[in-house]
Amino acid sequence: MKLDILALGAHPDDVEMSAAGTLLAAAAAGKTIGIVDFTRGELGTRGTPETRAAEAAAASKILGLSVRENLGLPDGFFRNDREHQLPLIAALRRYQPDVVLCNAITDRHPDHGRAAQLAVDACFLSGLRMIETLDENGQPQAAWRPRVVYHYIQDRAIAPAFVVDITEYWPGKWASIQAYNTQFFNPDLNAPQTYLSSQEFGRFMEARAREYGHMIGAEFGEGYTVARPVGVKQVTDLL
Repeated sequence: MKLDILALGAHPDDVEMSAAGTLLAAAAAGKTIGIVDFTRGELGTRGTPETRAAEAAAASKILGLSVRENLGLPDGFFRNDREHQLPLIAALRRYQPDVVLCNAITDRHPDHGRAAQLAVDACFLSGLRMIETLDENGQPQAAWRPRVVYHYIQDRAIAPAFVVDITEYWPGKWASIQAYNTQFFNPDLNAPQTYLSSQEFGRFMEARAREYGHMIGAEFGEGYTVARPVGVKQVTDLL
């Protein structure tokens, strides 16, 4: 299945928190979208890999994803090396995305920055014909390199290179976040409190989206950083 946009996340819910509005806007414009999660989030204090998988499935329906898969890399211990690059290269070749969205280049959680570099390197290596990977039928995959890679912004504030107006899609983004009811504020859940599970963190996510929206004259926005300048055909393409 060829995708227009593939979002990558170190953990289930990374994409929802930082790029769900962008995906919803793309889907509304007729683009095919998908998510590949690197790990099952098994080191999380709340929930289990099984509950997080169910939550990811619920969020996927809200986002209207064409596909979602989990690579099953070890939470907290995956590395940017050949062993962990190859499964991602195979996924990139399987879905052939034009645009890849991935973790923040640096962040509070060490998995995020490491996942960002893993994504960047795998996107490049995926275009090398001499690297061999097989599809689900055991057949060799064709080389594929995404046209662009953008990094969404997570916990730590980073000045965005560009901001996507997600005002129309804020309710859907918030619903996709709330699908992870073991991870975020849930007064009915008897579980240890974490950095993410407080009401204050929910308010922070809304404030961040409002801040980025304010930068472009919108109510809500999602910011991205880039490794190279964004190219346009006409200056009027920049709104």
